[in-house]
Amino acid sequence: MVHNGIEYGDMQLICEVYNIMKDILKMSNDEIADTFDEWNKGTLDSFLIQITADILRFKENDKYVLDSIRDSAGQKGTGKWTGIASLEYGVPVTLIGESVFARCLSSLIDERGRASTQLKGPNVQSFDGDKKQFIEYLGQALYASKIISYAQGFMLMREAAKQYGWKLNYGSIALMWRGGCIIRSVFLGNIKSAYDKNESLENLLLDSFFTDAINKCQQGWRKVIATATVYGIPIPCLSTALAFYDGYRAKRLPANLIQAQRDYFGAHTYELLDKPGEFIHTNWTGHGGNITASTYTH
Repeated sequence: MVHNGIEYGDMQLICEVYNIMKDILKMSNDEIADTFDEWNKGTLDSFLIQITADILRFKENDKYVLDSIRDSAGQKGTGKWTGIASLEYGVPVTLIGESVFARCLSSLIDERGRASTQLKGPNVQSFDGDKKQFIEYLGQALYASKIISYAQGFMLMREAAKQYGWKLNYGSIALMWRGGCIIRSVFLGNIKSAYDKNESLENLLLDSFFTDAINKCQQGWRKVIATATVYGIPIPCLSTALAFYDGYRAKRLPANLIQAQRDYFGAHTYELLDKPGEFIHTNWTGHGGNITASTYTH
């Protein structure tokens, strides 16, 4: 299930990068295919990158078949199951979740058609930056986001193993996926190496190989997301990957305010920084009385 969920994420990430090349950089199908071919010689070497290049070039009656395909993506359910499991176990598998929602949004094809005539986007000029440099940034953004997706998938398996008492060999799982699955890639070998070095690795992002890889990709990753946002190009998976990364590396998050809000309206209590494990309640009005919303329990 997690394999298929990661597959959803990989496919959506590739589609978002394709969309940026097509709509911002105004690249032809053949130019985009050449880019994917080039990426397939390096760290992004994978089955999905390879077949994407083939799809982009394929013609019938001298016309690109891809350009005539209806932009409404189907799904069998395994990505959805991964998202549901992540919610049940409390694991933030955000990228796979967004990839499922992206397919759901694509299915609203008639509604999107009507919305496109009424909802305005940004008024921006054609891209005038360094195209070659930006394509390099796109590769970095794709690679960094892919790392996040796999890290989240392994987080979910780790939590399930903890709850069910499983002893999973994560390196062997990566090796198995590399052998003949849709997400097979050179990248999976790096995951196996990470778990070979430390079988109790807390998170893939904390392995030195992936830490260094993210650091090298970070500038391009951020530039791609900022540029796509300015141009109004939807990038749900690229952007949620960066949001997760920034959240995961944050020593302090604004969840303290959420806890205060919960305590205000529902007396759900909170912990203090210097007294973890001790739950207290505050009467936030300062003048006594019942301040709780008794019908709200979240």
